[in-house]
Amino acid sequence: MRASLRTGAAGFAALCLALVAAPAHATPPDPGVSGRILWQTTVDGTDYTLREITVPPGQSTGWHYHDGPLYGYVEQGTLSHFDSTCAQDGRYRAGDSLTEPAGPGNVHIGRNLGKRPLVLDVLYVLPHGAPFSEDAPNPGCDFQ
Repeated sequence: MRASLRTGAAGFAALCLALVAAPAHATPPDPGVSGRILWQTTVDGTDYTLREITVPPGQSTGWHYHDGPLYGYVEQGTLSHFDSTCAQDGRYRAGDSLTEPAGPGNVHIGRNLGKRPLVLDVLYVLPHGAPFSEDAPNPGCDFQ
């Protein structure tokens, strides 16, 4: 079953590629959050990287933003996504896809409020050499 999910994620990444034209106290990810690169290339100054991100139960990505858009697919678990107003702006379950816009005006956090690991496949579309994410301060929410 995992191989079919990986195949689906690879197809999703290919579809995304076809659709895409070429400070204060930061809050890093919680311990145990990990990522591994599945595929990457650079075309015309843009880095395209597909990563698998795993967030253990009760953990979060930390507050951050990205220098380019992201396209995600939930392989397992549920992603609870919050924006800088502390509002939950999305809840994504296994099989769901999501997008995240670029820039410091789009600070957000991803949390795993479930009892099993959250596994995401994420396609990063970033300026060449940009980090996967930029840490941002907690905007004043009562959670990490």
